[in-house]
Amino acid sequence: MSDYVIRSGDRAAFLAGLRELVEFLTANPAVVVPRYASFAVLVDASDSAARRDGVEFVAAPLGVPAADNGSGYFDAWLDFGPISYGAVGVPPKERQ
Repeated sequence: MSDYVIRSGDRAAFLAGLRELVEFLTANPAVVVPRYASFAVLVDASDSAARRDGVEFVAAPLGVPAADNGSGYFDAWLDFGPISYGAVGVPPKERQ
């Protein structure tokens, strides 16, 4: 059993929502879009090593490395044009 928890959601619902968003924005060109957007899977763990392990687990199929951002945070990102998808390891509230 891992020492981290990955806060993931319903994959089918997420993908359907993305498709709905694309269809909506395509049909409504007057709607302003952001310059950049990101989606992140959050990883919770009480210690740094476990947070890094969780981020690396999510990052492996993306083919990107996990980075240590200091203060107990880790992340990994893959960019698709101006849209980023990745993972963030969040330290416990008392360490934020």
